[in-house]
Amino acid sequence: MLTSREELDAKLGEAARAWLDAALAEAADDAARPPTAADGAARSGAADDASRTAASPYASPSWELRYAAAGRHCGQRHADSVRSLLLVEARAPLASVTRLYDQGTAAERRAVLLTLHLLDLGDTALPLVEDALRANDTRLVAAAVGPYAAEHLAPHAWRHAVLKCLFTEVPVTAVARLADRARGDTELARMLTDFAAERTAAGRPVPEDLRTVLALTAPAGHPAPPTAAPAPTEES
Repeated sequence: MLTSREELDAKLGEAARAWLDAALAEAADDAARPPTAADGAARSGAADDASRTAASPYASPSWELRYAAAGRHCGQRHADSVRSLLLVEARAPLASVTRLYDQGTAAERRAVLLTLHLLDLGDTALPLVEDALRANDTRLVAAAVGPYAAEHLAPHAWRHAVLKCLFTEVPVTAVARLADRARGDTELARMLTDFAAERTAAGRPVPEDLRTVLALTAPAGHPAPPTAAPAPTEES
């Protein structure tokens, strides 16, 4: 969960607060500079592989270096929130967001994913979400199914993101707007029922989270379909 600046100030020591002040000032200065042609392309979604290549580490603004150092100066417990504040203060364009994700540690990537919905990127950052959903790192999967994914993932990709959570045992409470997007989704219900049947046939338990999501797919006033045939009891 991300923490506000006011909450951080109450938790950080004097040295950490001073570091954060300087880092946010650098981010604000970068946001205030006139955008370059590459920035404009990135913000409009017109950036391609060439523009990503052009965004080399040597062109990184100073606040991006602060981004990587957030855990060292403010503590790992607050690193996600500090990094998120930097991204928002810098009004980070796609070039910066992509660079920080591509070159970052798992923790740095997670902070990017947690902040995407707070940036003016439209659907241009979807490749980062899709990359995280291909990973086996449950921290990244959980961060990838947040508000940005709820807003921008196409139905087919979103359904598979829900299944990814079930496969990797990421709690479905991490899926933003789950009830809204699952409601009446008969294709998601089919996928979940097939998954439950496969688990039952293999003698494996059906996750309770699967039943939770399946119940959400039922139209209002209709019961959810059964997940699978009930397992035999000891008496039988």
